[in-house]
Amino acid sequence: SPTLRTAHCGTPPSTMKPPRPPLAFPLLAAWAAFSGAEATAVTPIQKVLQMLQEMHDKGVEEQKAESVRFSAFNQFCSDTSAARSKAIEDATEKIGKLSADIGKAEADIDAAADKIAELEEDMGRWKKDSKAASEVREKERFDYEATRSELADAVDACERAAARLLSEPKKLPQAELVQVRDFAKTPAFARSALASFLGEATVAVPEAPLDAESQVNPMLFNEAPQAYAYESQSGGVVKILQDLRQEFKKEITSLDKEELGARHACDDVLQRLVGQTDLAAQERDQQAQHHAERSAQLAAYQGEKAMTEDAKKADEAYLKDLTGLCKQKSGDFGNRQQLREEELQAITKAVEIISSKDVAVERLPGGAAAASAASSFAQVPPRRLRSPQLQKVAALLRERAQKSKSDVLALLAKRAEEDPFSKVKSMIRDMITKLLEQAASESDHKAWCDAEMSSNKLTRDIKTREVDEISAEIDRLSATEAELTQEIADLNDNVASITKAMQEATAERQAEKETNEETIADAVASQKAIAEALAVLREFYAKAAQATSFAQRQSPAEDAPETFGDEPYTGMQGESGGVLGMLEVIESDFARLEAETSTAESEAVADHKRFMADSDTDKAVALTEIEHNDSRLLMTKQSLSGAQKTLEQTRTSLDAATSYYYKLKPSCEVSFSYDERVQKRKEEVESLRDAYVILAGEELPSVQEMKAEQIGA
Repeated sequence: SPTLRTAHCGTPPSTMKPPRPPLAFPLLAAWAAFSGAEATAVTPIQKVLQMLQEMHDKGVEEQKAESVRFSAFNQFCSDTSAARSKAIEDATEKIGKLSADIGKAEADIDAAADKIAELEEDMGRWKKDSKAASEVREKERFDYEATRSELADAVDACERAAARLLSEPKKLPQAELVQVRDFAKTPAFARSALASFLGEATVAVPEAPLDAESQVNPMLFNEAPQAYAYESQSGGVVKILQDLRQEFKKEITSLDKEELGARHACDDVLQRLVGQTDLAAQERDQQAQHHAERSAQLAAYQGEKAMTEDAKKADEAYLKDLTGLCKQKSGDFGNRQQLREEELQAITKAVEIISSKDVAVERLPGGAAAASAASSFAQVPPRRLRSPQLQKVAALLRERAQKSKSDVLALLAKRAEEDPFSKVKSMIRDMITKLLEQAASESDHKAWCDAEMSSNKLTRDIKTREVDEISAEIDRLSATEAELTQEIADLNDNVASITKAMQEATAERQAEKETNEETIADAVASQKAIAEALAVLREFYAKAAQATSFAQRQSPAEDAPETFGDEPYTGMQGESGGVLGMLEVIESDFARLEAETSTAESEAVADHKRFMADSDTDKAVALTEIEHNDSRLLMTKQSLSGAQKTLEQTRTSLDAATSYYYKLKPSCEVSFSYDERVQKRKEEVESLRDAYVILAGEELPSVQEMKAEQIGA
C-alpha cells in the first residue's frame, strides 16, 4: 500500500531486521508509520514500538534456534533409539546362541566325564585281570619247577641205583631205591616190585616216626650202615629203573613243553591286556583334554553370556530413559512453541493497537514535529532514493556472504545495490532455482559416488581379504604337501626296513631250524646207539653173573693140576660199572640235549611267528598310511593348483577394482566434504529466501511454480 511504502522509505537499513512473514508485516508497517529518515527526537510511542519490534525479532530468532536445536535432538533420539534397539536385538540373539553353546558344551563335558569313568573302570578291571593272570602264571611256574625238580631227582635216583646195581651187585642202593619207590609218579607195579625187592634184601630196620612235613622216614637220612641185598639176580630191578628213568625223562620233556605253552599263552594274555590298557589310557587322555577344552570354552561362553546380559540390561535401561526423555522433550517443545507463537501474536496485536488512530501521537511531546517530518519525508520523490527493501536485502546478503563466505551471495548483494527492484527479485528467483537444481544434481552425483565408492571399497576389501586368505591357504597346502611327501618317504623306508628284517629273520629262522633239526636228529641217534651199547653190555654182564651158580657143583677139574682159581670168570664187572654209568650219563645228556633243543626250537618258532605277525601288522599299517597319504597328497596338489588359479583370478579382480577406484577418486573426492557444501548451499538458499520475502512481501513460490512461470514467459 502507499502508506507502507512511505513508511519504509524512512527506515534506516542498519536498524532493519529480516521480518517473520506474515506476522512481521504489521510491525514493519507500524514502525514505518512513526519513523523518519531525518528525525532527531524519539517519542515514547516510538520507543515502545521499537522495543516491541526488538522483542518480536528476538522471539522469532529464539523460536527458530529452538526449532533447529530440537530437530537435532529429535534426530539424536531417532538414531540412538534405533542403535540401542538394534543392540538389544543383537544381544538377545547372541544370548540365545550362547545359551545353545553352553548347553552343547555341558553335554560334551558330561559325555567326556562318563567316557573317562568308563575307561578308568575298564583299565582297573584289566589291571586286576593282568595281576590275576600273573599270579596264576607264578603259581603254575612254581608248580612246574617243583614237579620238574622232583622228576629230575627221580631220574637221578634211577640212574644212581641202576649204576650201583650194575657196578656192585652185592651191595643194595637202599636209599636210591626207597626214593624211587616213594616217588608219587612211580607206577604201582614198579613200586610193588621195588618194595618186594627191598623186603627180600634188606636187614630189619627199626621203625622211626615220619616227619610231619615231608612224610619221609628220617631214618633214611641217618649215617647207619646200609643194608645189603642178598646176592641174587638184579636184572629185573635194573630194567625197571631204566624204564622209570626213560618215563620220567619223557614227563620232563612234556612238562617243559607244557610250561613253554603256558608261558606263551600267559604272555599273549598279558600283552593283550597291556595293549588294551595303553589304548584306553590314550583315549582317556584325549577325553580328558577334550573335557578340559570344553570346560574352558564353557567358562568363556558363560562369561560372555553374563557380559552380554549386563550390556543388554544397560541398553534396555538406557533406551527406557531415552524414550522417557525424548517424550518429555517433545511435549515440552510443543508447549514452548505454542507459547512463543502466542507471545508473538500478542506483541503483534499490541503493535497494531498502539499504531492505530486511537492513539493520538500528536498530543505527546514532539509528536507534531515527528508527524510533520514524516509528512514532509513522504513528499520526497521516490526516484531520488533507493528502495529500502533493496537496501535491506543488500545488507542482509552482504552479512550472510561474509558469514558463509559465499561468492554467490556477495555478487547478488552487489547487484541488489545497483539493479532495479524487479530485476533483483528475478535474479533471486533464478539464483534459488539454480542452487536447488545444483543441489539436486549434486545429490544425485553424491548418491552415485557413494554407491560406486562404497561398492568399490567393499569389492577391494573382499578381494584383499580373499587374496590374504588364499595366500595363507596356499602356504598351508604347500607345507602339507611337503609334510606328506616326507611322511610317504619315511613310511616307504620303514616298509623297506620291515621287509628286510622279515627276510633276514626268515633266513635266520631257517638256518636255526636246520641246525636244531640236525641237533635233535643227532641226539636221537646218539641215544639209540648208547641204548644199544648199554643193552649189549648189560646182557653180557647179566649172563656172566649166572656163572656163580656153577661154582658150587663138583667137576673133574678138582682132580686136575691147578691152573687158576676156582672162582668162575664173570667178566670185568668191576670196571664195567663205571663204563655203564658213564654211558647212562651220556645217554641222559643226549636226552637232555634233545629236550632242550626241542624246547628252544618251539620257542624260536613261536617267537618267529610272533615277530612275523607283528611285522606284517606294522607293514600293513605303514602301507595303509602310505595309501592314505598318497590320496591326501593328490588332493592337496589339486587343491593347491586350484588355489593358485583362484589367487591369480582374485588378484586380477583386485587390480581392476583398484584401477576403477583411482578413476572415481578425482570426480568423487573434493577439497571439502559434501555436508559442508550442502550446508553452505542451504545457507545461501535461506538467505535468498529471506531476501525475496523482504522484497516481495510474500513467501517464495515453489520450484515447480517458478519453472512454470519461466516456461509461460
